[in-house]
Amino acid sequence: MAKRDSFLLRIPPELLDAIRRWADDEFRSVNSQIEMILARAVAQSGRAPTTNEESNEPEDPKGKKRPQRGA
Repeated sequence: MAKRDSFLLRIPPELLDAIRRWADDEFRSVNSQIEMILARAVAQSGRAPTTNEESNEPEDPKGKKRPQRGA
């Protein structure tokens, strides 16, 4: 499994309740639901990183290699 970073997310209780209900409807954890929502938003905005199959390095949408974080 890929390494994952963790961080604290402050969110209004009403929004968290709505996400919790949505996650329950789709048989996901709240964490997985938030990750799915964020991944869709990033993809729809055109900011999702692609992977260079040869080197497994992230590329930007224009095909240029992006610097690795922590490298």
